Amino acid sequence: RAPPRRLCVGAGGEFGSLRAALAAASPYDRLVLLPGVHEEQGEVLLKVPVEVVGHGKLGDVALLASIDQHCPTARLCNVVFMPTAFSCFVRGSHLVLILQTTSGYVQFDNCNFESGQLQIHAPGTCQVKFCTFSQSSIHLRSMALCVLENCEFTGSENASVTVEGCPSSDRNWACKHLAVLAKSCAASVWEPSPAGCPAAERDGWGESPLGPVRTCEIVVGEEQSSFLSAVGAQALLGSAREDTEFGESLRAEKEEEYPALGSNSSDSDLRSDDEEDAQAVYKLPYKAHSLSRTLADVTHSRLQSNRLHTLQRDLKLKSLQQELQQDKEAQSLANSLQGCIIRECLFRDGKGGIFIYSRGQAKLEGSIFRDLTYAVRCIQNSKVIMLRNDIHHCKASGIFLRLSAGGLIADNNIHSNCEAGVDIRKGANPLVLCNKIHSGLRSGIVVVGNGKGIIRSNQIYGNKEAGIYILYNGNPAVSGNHIFQGLAAGIAVNENGRGQITGNVICENQWGGVDVRHGGDPVLRNNLISCGYSDGVVVGERGKGLIDGNTIYGNKGCGVWMMSSSLPHLINNQISHNSIYGVAVFCHKDDAGDYPPSQGASENFQEEREGAGGENDPDTEEEYLAARCPISVALVELNSINHNGAAGLHIKSSEALNIIANVIHANRDGGVAVLQSSQLTRVANNSISCNSRGGVLVEAECQVELRGNGIYDNSSHGIVSKGEGIITENDIIGNHRCGLQLLQAADMKVTKNRIQSFRDYGIALFDEAKGLVQENLIFQGRSKKSILRPMSNAEDCVIQNNVLLTFKKRFDMECMLINPPARPHMEGGATGSCTAAGGQRVSTITTRVDGGCHNHGSIFCTLL
Repeated sequence: RAPPRRLCVGAGGEFGSLRAALAAASPYDRLVLLPGVHEEQGEVLLKVPVEVVGHGKLGDVALLASIDQHCPTARLCNVVFMPTAFSCFVRGSHLVLILQTTSGYVQFDNCNFESGQLQIHAPGTCQVKFCTFSQSSIHLRSMALCVLENCEFTGSENASVTVEGCPSSDRNWACKHLAVLAKSCAASVWEPSPAGCPAAERDGWGESPLGPVRTCEIVVGEEQSSFLSAVGAQALLGSAREDTEFGESLRAEKEEEYPALGSNSSDSDLRSDDEEDAQAVYKLPYKAHSLSRTLADVTHSRLQSNRLHTLQRDLKLKSLQQELQQDKEAQSLANSLQGCIIRECLFRDGKGGIFIYSRGQAKLEGSIFRDLTYAVRCIQNSKVIMLRNDIHHCKASGIFLRLSAGGLIADNNIHSNCEAGVDIRKGANPLVLCNKIHSGLRSGIVVVGNGKGIIRSNQIYGNKEAGIYILYNGNPAVSGNHIFQGLAAGIAVNENGRGQITGNVICENQWGGVDVRHGGDPVLRNNLISCGYSDGVVVGERGKGLIDGNTIYGNKGCGVWMMSSSLPHLINNQISHNSIYGVAVFCHKDDAGDYPPSQGASENFQEEREGAGGENDPDTEEEYLAARCPISVALVELNSINHNGAAGLHIKSSEALNIIANVIHANRDGGVAVLQSSQLTRVANNSISCNSRGGVLVEAECQVELRGNGIYDNSSHGIVSKGEGIITENDIIGNHRCGLQLLQAADMKVTKNRIQSFRDYGIALFDEAKGLVQENLIFQGRSKKSILRPMSNAEDCVIQNNVLLTFKKRFDMECMLINPPARPHMEGGATGSCTAAGGQRVSTITTRVDGGCHNHGSIFCTLL
């Protein structure tokens, strides 16, 4: 064939118009538009492959034309495209078609588009590089593969780029070329650099928008357990650091807020040296019960410090490379090359950035979206892959997914948006990995209306509302994120929201670390919830959920705050060093007399109730139910509640509550305070020890059952009750005042307890107390007072068949807590035996004693 020719168009050229030059052009000729304005009336057809190039600098050549391509390939370069007066008249709008192609490949280099639109239909495809679109847009339909690079979009009235339809399987000759180009460019985008990607250089990534980062220090034992707080400097500055550096991210705000604890500080702080010496002779060996291992973990600093260091290792933030190595689905998405690839572009000052719908697919890398209404909108089973983009100052949400949309949103910087950073609704199910989502005027991530998603290894901080907000049957998997310094809750689950929330670091948030209300029913497992400015976990009105295995540490409010109208299962958590109660149960949302007024305010974020009554996914529902054990009464079970600033458990409830097998230790007030309980509060098989006041307080008109507890070494009375109920089979040993006091109008059935008081009464009854005191074994301490002190008017109180014992040898005392062993214990029956001791003095009527010294079960002790 003949070599390509150079055809000049314009004043001084060979042709007066582009149309005339095209009529004379042969395949692959170059048409040079000379400086000036070139206007074409009617549509211009590209019938043969040509190259149209503007001569001079960009802006010297303006082309007013509407072009329709009907050839295999075309290239347009260095031209300003503008609408024609004819097209404005015909279209009735200033937004006109500049070029469309349905079969070929078109390439634009260094062009400006003003008030126009590119339309590319499959199997056609395009490459657009270094172009500017002013009030212009691109519409792509069923693209197999196309590439937009280093372009700028400004002032769009709708979406700047619209991607419609499933990528076509019919690929033209250019797709192979574009795939090779996309892979080579992707390698350069992923190369690490100190300043990050080019977008970072332009918009200042890496700088903390919050200024100095607030951190706190967790101190356990005599060491500083440099456990990871929310952020750490590494979290804001980018790349992950080594474990040793990461652990140093915590520094104290006020050293005195969380003083160092010696290995036995909880015990030694509660008695004087004289008492130590005197009581050593009489102290019973109660630490052999079945919760003693947990108790040992609480009271020995090294063990707790090791636990925190283990959490530090396990909850370290993962990099995207680590995530991609472990998650093959994410790796496949990150490497995929289908649909529209948009790389290192700028979208600003318009309505929309990218709109993907009807099973469309787009991949966005290293681009900036700012000052738009929204950055990316992905709906109708479409897929978006977003890697290392900067999305900020959008008037609505930054990224919006709905109607079963999916994809991968990874390593983006999403900040300062007016609504959510990422909004997931109506069955959308994306992977959201390793992003920075911060400084938003509302929530960081919202999952609404049956939205799902996997939200993992993100830094979510400094948002005005919840870091992650789940509601209206939203059900995401949220794991391994650092959620910190939010101005509301870290995670809020509301309006029947659900979710699997595991292994997150939730620190330094102004409201509750996790806030569950109004039918919210999440699984909250193995999270660190610490250093918050309010409560660790809030379970508000009608809240539910499984709260399992979390470390709730150093919050300025309560460890867990819950309303009696809620129905959570609180199991196996470490709740310690919180400034107020370990666990508090209240009847009313705002009880100013009991709790700081800041708590309980309703969330500001008002979501539309999309999908609130929608169908749930059956497979997900089965997994969810399998992970849950249904409960009909709020349950606090197998938790370690220690070293909190007020009572371990503070209860003002209007509904039933079960408190089972917890270690409640060394709190700065009482162990358990039941101040209001119109229905039964059941306290069973707990270890309640070394608290700064009494072990258990039951106020008037409360209904309680105290069964199988070990109540040891508390600084005041073991149990004080003014209410009603049962106290049975407890070990009440070593408390600094009475073992048990019944006051005012108490009406209790006190049976089969083992009680020892060092310097006060074993059981003391005052005022109008009544009930039954029967078959209790009472060990006399050093005190010369009467062991049993009945009130003067005992007509309403039956006291019978109790055994009073004193000891001459320590061996005698050790024997008395062997059968059954020291409580609490979860298994019945005797676990040991000893020979009856000779120095035992018994003073009561003949009675059967369970748990005495014997070889073969119960024995009868007779009056000596």
